[in-house]
Amino acid sequence: MQPVGVWGRSPGGLLLGLLWSLCLGSPSPPPSPEKKDGSQGLRFRLAGFPRKHYEGRVEIQRAGEWGTICDDDFTLQAAHILCRELGFTEATGWTHSAKYGAGTGRIWLDNLSCRGTEQSVTECTSRGWGNSDCTHDEDAGVICKDQRLPGFSDSNVIEARVRLKGGAHPGEGRVEVLKAGTWGTVCDRKWDVQAASVVCRELGFGSAREALSGARMGQGMGAIHLSEVRCSGQEPSLWKCSYKNITAEDCSHSQDAAVRCNLPSTGVEAKIRLSGGRSRYEGRLEVQTGGPGSPRWGLICGDDWGTLEAMVACRQLGLGYANHGLQETWYWDSGNVTEVVMSGVRCTGTELSLDQCVHHGTHVTCKRPEPRFTAGVICSETASDLLLHSALVQETAYIEDRPLHMLYCAAEENCLASSARAANWPYGHRRLLRFSSQIHNLGRADFRPKAGRHSWVWHECHGHYHSMDIFTHYDILTPNGTKVAEGHKASFCLEDTECQEDVSKRYECANFGEQGITVGCWDLYRHDIDCQWIDITDVKPGNYILQVVINPNYEVAESDFTNNAMKCNCKYDGHRIWVHNCHIGDAFSEEANRIFERYPGQTNNQVI
Repeated sequence: MQPVGVWGRSPGGLLLGLLWSLCLGSPSPPPSPEKKDGSQGLRFRLAGFPRKHYEGRVEIQRAGEWGTICDDDFTLQAAHILCRELGFTEATGWTHSAKYGAGTGRIWLDNLSCRGTEQSVTECTSRGWGNSDCTHDEDAGVICKDQRLPGFSDSNVIEARVRLKGGAHPGEGRVEVLKAGTWGTVCDRKWDVQAASVVCRELGFGSAREALSGARMGQGMGAIHLSEVRCSGQEPSLWKCSYKNITAEDCSHSQDAAVRCNLPSTGVEAKIRLSGGRSRYEGRLEVQTGGPGSPRWGLICGDDWGTLEAMVACRQLGLGYANHGLQETWYWDSGNVTEVVMSGVRCTGTELSLDQCVHHGTHVTCKRPEPRFTAGVICSETASDLLLHSALVQETAYIEDRPLHMLYCAAEENCLASSARAANWPYGHRRLLRFSSQIHNLGRADFRPKAGRHSWVWHECHGHYHSMDIFTHYDILTPNGTKVAEGHKASFCLEDTECQEDVSKRYECANFGEQGITVGCWDLYRHDIDCQWIDITDVKPGNYILQVVINPNYEVAESDFTNNAMKCNCKYDGHRIWVHNCHIGDAFSEEANRIFERYPGQTNNQVI
């Protein structure tokens, strides 16, 4: 999980800094030119674990030292000023009680009072710089409107050039670096704790606890950017170390480097526990509520509890990933705690604790408040991670006008646009955008359908079992994200089509066999099978985005859902289509993604 920080410099909210990955504490920023200005050389950033780049704990650097702001007397007017200091137009909200985590170091401002019209935070009143009786449990945060001040240039944004992927806990994961607008991995040759420590500090953690080799945090896909990295351990960035540029024969993804960083304790694990399970990795969830003087334990309402919420709970428990999020826990009835104290929990999956998820306030609303219908989890130290081979989609895409008399089975399985129901069956045709999908499991656990084989559905028309109702979504979107055509693919048969050289196939659908995708294997859906398409009969000529999303309903837990979506640019002239620039959703830099979204179309109409 990679939290995002925003850096800026006064006056008047002019942002000169950079987007930077921050985790716990107050990391030292990369060096940047100093500037004397109306705010006395102050620098600003958003830290902690914000869900978006425009929210987080506010930190100020003064006299070379980073510190926070106490939430005493903090108001939306103060948040407006701070958001403008960070280069945003205004604030939409603010937070108290260290919602984005407790900072470290100085608390620079207390009892901050602003009218909202000031040009700089220095024009607001306070108790004075460094004069505070607060603790970091009272650190203030802001939520800014995601709109830049006039004159703000995207060229002022410098992205973090390193991130961690696939880790079960904060501060660990496969090391990925940004080069030429594309993320890639690091080969583990000569990888050591000095290089790992540079990565950890660059991300805002402490030093490295372990330097891991042999793809211990799962294999990446795509480019391997660096090999034989050698650091003294004091460099501000991995790119300041000596390294060797990779060549195709030098390294493979089975040698991807990873790290485990040292983290300060946040105390969130003390506010949650499991009861009734058969092992320490499973059970009914209990959370602690109430103030320091009157804490009490209670249950979580099971309404709408799912995989994303379970991921956060397992992370808070320190137990890795979620295997399952359970809405009924009658078989774990311990009988000691019976009161439901939390309801309406909705998480994005990246939060550090359930408190950071959206949930009902002090008024609990639960359809079934009995203990047997409260939330539970089954956690695991490993998880699968599915990734679509984007280049194959680009290479195999084409249009077919398929006669209606050949589409009865597809219609039965809801693989055509709704307008097909009004067609003059069996005459006429549907225009289909067809392509192949090759789905790799790069995680550390096999991908298995959530439903047991006893509940798989037999489809007589195609002669196979469906183990998942929806395995992938296929969509055609306008550049602004409006859906103009869609398709879906049930898991006709999850199996190991091919595997890496040292991996044996485990899953095969023949003869009602077990379904799944083994680690190091992939499942191939060829372009010429039913439902491997999008019905574009009703789509008008124009420039579009082709989007494919694997496991869209989060039915099966994975270590990383951010790489489940693939996008391509495409131009359709009513007769032919050109699909290109296909990439996994998080494979590009922010700037490359902005260019992708501003795609103007192509001047030719080459058919692929």
